[in-house]
Amino acid sequence: MGKAAWPSPAPGVAGAVQHRGALDRQAATEGGSQPGGEEQPRSRASAAPASTARKRSPQKNKRARVCNIRLNDDEWSRLTTAARTSRKSLPAYLVRAGLAAADDSENTAAVIAGHRDLIAELFAARRHLGQVGNNLNQVVRAINSGGRPAELDAVVSAVQRAVARVQAVTDRMLEQD
Repeated sequence: MGKAAWPSPAPGVAGAVQHRGALDRQAATEGGSQPGGEEQPRSRASAAPASTARKRSPQKNKRARVCNIRLNDDEWSRLTTAARTSRKSLPAYLVRAGLAAADDSENTAAVIAGHRDLIAELFAARRHLGQVGNNLNQVVRAINSGGRPAELDAVVSAVQRAVARVQAVTDRMLEQD
C-alpha cells in the first residue's frame, strides 16, 4: 500500500510540504493570509482528516484583534524558550502572561518598584554580612592563636548591625505579603 498523495493546492496558495509528519503551508502569519494575495477558501478534500483537525474556538471567544510587537534577539530567545518550556506557542504564551499581569491589580508600578528597592537592600545587606563575616573569621583566627585583637569589639558590633539590617529587610518583606 503506497503513500497517499496530497491534492494540488489552489492557485495563489503555497504548496503542501511534509515535515516530520506535519503539513507546512508556509503561512505568512500565524492563521493569517497566505503569500500571493487573496485567501482562497479550502475545500474539505484539502483539509486534514477530521480526527486530527484542530477544534475551532467558539465565536464569542474568537480573537479578532492582532497586535504586532518588536523584539530584540535576546528578548526573542528568552520568550521562545519560555514558551517552549510551557509547551505553548509564542503568541499563546504572550497572551497568557499579559493577561496574568493585567489581572494582578496589586502589582502596580509603585509596588514593583518597592519590591525592587527591598531586593536591592537585601542584596546590599547580604554583601555587608559577607564582609563582616570575613572580618569575624580573622578575629577568631587571632583568638585561636592566643591573641586578643583590638578590633574584636568593633567586629562584634558590625556583625550585630548586619544581622539587624537583614532582619529589618526581612520584616518589611513579610509586612507586604
